[in-house]
Amino acid sequence: SDLRQMLATKSVENIQFLPFLTTDANNLSWLGYGCLKGDGTVITVNAIGAALQTLYILVYLYYSPAKRPVLLQVLLLLAVAVTGYGYFTVLVDTGMRLTHLGLFCSVFTISMYLSPLADLAKVVRSKSTRCLSFPLTVTTLVASSSWTLYGLQLHDLYITVPNVPGIITSLVRFWLFQRYRPEQDKPYSPLPA
Repeated sequence: SDLRQMLATKSVENIQFLPFLTTDANNLSWLGYGCLKGDGTVITVNAIGAALQTLYILVYLYYSPAKRPVLLQVLLLLAVAVTGYGYFTVLVDTGMRLTHLGLFCSVFTISMYLSPLADLAKVVRSKSTRCLSFPLTVTTLVASSSWTLYGLQLHDLYITVPNVPGIITSLVRFWLFQRYRPEQDKPYSPLPA
């Protein structure tokens, strides 16, 4: 929906850039894990995810009036990616590479899933779900549940464990949508008839 909004309005107003960047970094990390492990599913899903997030980043950059901060963040991501690649290929022993990368990907994914907790506190304080995306909540639940089941099937804790917080935070958000229904968000009160 963010991409559609950017294309329709030819603007990045009210759209945050950081989620695109962190999701792209997450996809690239898991793509590396999939390549190292030789897991076609992890490779395919994360290659598509990284391509889509890169497209979002390019569209954001195109429509952004302040290109310099966006470019600096992208360059920072590239520097981190190159540093990470160097670390995992040069400094980490071949036998431990998959373990180190799996741990890194797990921590990064857990932090991504827990990052909306600040929004959840805001929802409770304001008694409004206006800042939450219902489609994103549904997508997060489906994706994190699917990856958890896939990780369980493979007995891969690096895939299973980091996706459990995604399930939990999605269920909390669904509860908040139920508790603070959108009709409660109206900034006006209806006039008596």
